[in-house]
Amino acid sequence: MFQRVAAVIAILLTALAARGYPAASTPQSALVIAGLGQGQVRLNGFWQFHIGDDPRWASPSFDDSRWEPITTSSYWGNQGHPGYTGFAWYRRHVDIKVAPGVVASYSLLIPQVDDAYEVYWNGKLIGRYGKLPPHPRWYYTPFSQSFDVPVLQSGTIAIRVWKSPLLFVDSGTLGGLSGLPILGDADSIAAQLAVSNSESTLQYLYDFSLMILYGFVTLVSFLLWIRDRKIGLFLWLGIFTATPALLLMLQEFLTSISFGWGRGLNQPIYALNHISLWFLLIYLLRLDGHQLLIRWTRILACLTFVAGLFDGGLAFFWGSAGSWMQGADTILTTLILVVEVFPFVIVGIGMRQRLDGAHWAVAISALVSQMIDSIADAGAAGQRFTHLTLFEIINRPLFSVGGVIFKAAQLAAIVLFIAILYAVYRFNTEQRSRQILLEREMQSAFEIQRVLIPDVLPSLEGFAVSSAYRPALEVGGDFFQIIPERDGSTIVALGDVSGKGMKAAMNVSLIVGILRSLSDIYVSPKKMMGILNRCLYGRLQGGFVTAIVLRLEKDGHVTLSNAGHLPPFLNRREIEMEGALPLGLLSSTEYDETFMRLHPGDQLSLYTDGVLEARNAAGELYGFERLHTLFASRPSAQQATEAAVAFGQEDDITVVTVTRLAAGEESTTSLTTPFLEPTGANI
Repeated sequence: MFQRVAAVIAILLTALAARGYPAASTPQSALVIAGLGQGQVRLNGFWQFHIGDDPRWASPSFDDSRWEPITTSSYWGNQGHPGYTGFAWYRRHVDIKVAPGVVASYSLLIPQVDDAYEVYWNGKLIGRYGKLPPHPRWYYTPFSQSFDVPVLQSGTIAIRVWKSPLLFVDSGTLGGLSGLPILGDADSIAAQLAVSNSESTLQYLYDFSLMILYGFVTLVSFLLWIRDRKIGLFLWLGIFTATPALLLMLQEFLTSISFGWGRGLNQPIYALNHISLWFLLIYLLRLDGHQLLIRWTRILACLTFVAGLFDGGLAFFWGSAGSWMQGADTILTTLILVVEVFPFVIVGIGMRQRLDGAHWAVAISALVSQMIDSIADAGAAGQRFTHLTLFEIINRPLFSVGGVIFKAAQLAAIVLFIAILYAVYRFNTEQRSRQILLEREMQSAFEIQRVLIPDVLPSLEGFAVSSAYRPALEVGGDFFQIIPERDGSTIVALGDVSGKGMKAAMNVSLIVGILRSLSDIYVSPKKMMGILNRCLYGRLQGGFVTAIVLRLEKDGHVTLSNAGHLPPFLNRREIEMEGALPLGLLSSTEYDETFMRLHPGDQLSLYTDGVLEARNAAGELYGFERLHTLFASRPSAQQATEAAVAFGQEDDITVVTVTRLAAGEESTTSLTTPFLEPTGANI
């Protein structure tokens, strides 16, 4: 029902519009241009105006006396036709008297027009701007254009204008001409055209300089991000500075770009500018650990960018847009406008943080800038319906410097830009300081681990021992020890500490210290595990240690105890062992022992999970099947390690093999670690 009533009202309004506004009581007199020579004249005064379209209106003989008078110095939306879209005509009669003896070619300059038009001189088409329906094409940023006048004589100038359907953010006050057409000789018109298309040289240079500055910061930011992709701040800073440069280029410098491409690019870039500000604020306000905020930011970022893409995509079909397209534009634009308040949420959460002056400057300037943008955008979206002038108020020039005009939004954006650059500088300085401390910590951990990983393996009479240690990073969490006892037995321990860096190295030092202390007294492997577990409980800060400890007797008897570690291989089979919790989880955990004997030729292989969890480029794990095949071949520690590394190392890898020799065979040791010089890799 509502749609039918709206359709009837629309038909009545169209019928009234076709009749035109009250006609002038008398025909408008011709504009007299006397003594025209080298120079130009503005075609001021009233023009005859009529909405609608009829090809006959181009004819100089057409009677336009009943048309309404209107000026060309302001859009028709400000002169009694708010919100009107479609065709309309301007006509002006001119009485030209060329100065004696002057021979020159003449041109007609038409200022910016919303949106496309054709120009007729005495019924003859002399040029067009864009393309009129049924396949309209017009420009994203209107610009002035001149047309050659074939024969300068008295007659009628007719301008056929077409205004595209209104966007949701259109004020309804636009449409048609917004300045006085100018007639003059070709040279002076060309000079005037150059001035018109760059209204202020200083403003043009300012905008160009600003775009270069944004581009420079963008380049530096992306280079810093490529150098260390873990620091997402630089990525979002690059996007944040790249987007205004692109928007400025679209609006100020790419004047010949079509409306479809212009708005089609503007909307997603505009959305991306807001998204990048959100993530910048999250990093600068140290909220990147706030998982709920990050999740919602990502969701809103996806919705906003998709809305920008679709809203921009509508522009390619806007000339023939139906009401459904305007409805879609309303919904998508509203979504983008609503999420503009999201920075207030981020800053509100960030206020709970302990921030320094640089970060507070970013927060406050971001709030002010976003508030100005939100008021301006909301005002633009609603002014056609509410008739409020918030958009005009907020965009009113505040002052100018040498012809460069400054508005509130522009000043706020400059302050925010400077605040962000300073905060990023402080952030980078802090990151560099942390990096230096981290490097020192890693070096200390490296030195500690170098001391704890044996340089030389002791020779065990009657056994061949090989070991290989390959950390995934400079400092790993694996450890192994081979400690001869005074009674002729040997303690062999191997394990994996959760975590990396200094923390893992210190835990390893604690474990090795305890093991060596216990080796001075005869303690069974399961008692070693119990003492280790009690010492480590409460000191690992949520971490744990998997380990296997065995006592090897000279006659081949072996006693093993396991704390959550992978069971070793005896020749081609995996030894069955009772499961047990890793060290450091429960203080009361008790550990069992397994007994066995190595006969001449038997090989016992111990390893950490870095072998099992090796992963190739396709993401496939090394797995148990390959593990069984590998140890079935009775590899040395170095061979087993190299096989896992070749497959795709992701974690620390440690392998120790113990082979019982036949009587009379000479004992051997082989050690491979990154801490040895290349010439001393094998001993």
